[in-house]
Amino acid sequence: MRMPLAMSHMSIHSIIIAAEAPRAPPSPSPSPSPPSSPLDYDVVVIMAAMLCALVCALGLNTMLQCVVRCTRRAVAEPIGWVAHRRANAGLKREDVVALPVATYVASPSSSPSPEKKEEVAAAARCAICLSEFADGERIRPLPVCGHRFHVLCIDRWLVSHCSCPTCRRRLSSESVEDHRHLQILTAV
Repeated sequence: MRMPLAMSHMSIHSIIIAAEAPRAPPSPSPSPSPPSSPLDYDVVVIMAAMLCALVCALGLNTMLQCVVRCTRRAVAEPIGWVAHRRANAGLKREDVVALPVATYVASPSSSPSPEKKEEVAAAARCAICLSEFADGERIRPLPVCGHRFHVLCIDRWLVSHCSCPTCRRRLSSESVEDHRHLQILTAV
C-alpha cells in the first residue's frame, strides 16, 4: 500500500514542526551525582608511578654514592684501605675453635645484695642471644676481657668480627694461642 506523495510530504513537515515546538520544562528531580571521570583514576595511577620512580631513584642514588665513596677511598690509599678491611675482618676458623671452652655451673644462691644480683644476672647471660646460661651449658669466655657467651653464638660472631660484642676489645691470633683448655666457671 502506497501513500500519495503529497501525504508523505505533509507528514514529514508535521513531524519537523512537532520537533521544533517548545517543550515544557521537566519536573524537578534530585540532581544526579556527577559521574566519576576516568581522568581521576588516570591521575592517581600516574602519581603512584611517579612516587615509585622517585623512591627507586633515591635508592639508586644512595647506592651509587656509597660505591663512589668506597672506590675513591680504595683508589686514593689502597694500602690503608686493605689494612682497614683486614683489621675489621673476622678471625680465622682455626683461631675461633682454639678459644677456651668452659662448662657453666650456677652457684647456690645465698641472698646477695641487690647490686650483686644485677651483676650476677648480667654475667649469667649471653649478650648475643640474651638468654641466660643453664647449668652444664658449654660457654666460651674470651681471653682478652673475660666476657662469656654461648659457644655457637660467639663462634658465629667471631667469624665475621674480631672484637668482643660487649666491650669491643680486639681479639687477635696472638691472644688466642695457649687457651685450649676446658674450664668450669661458676656464677658468683
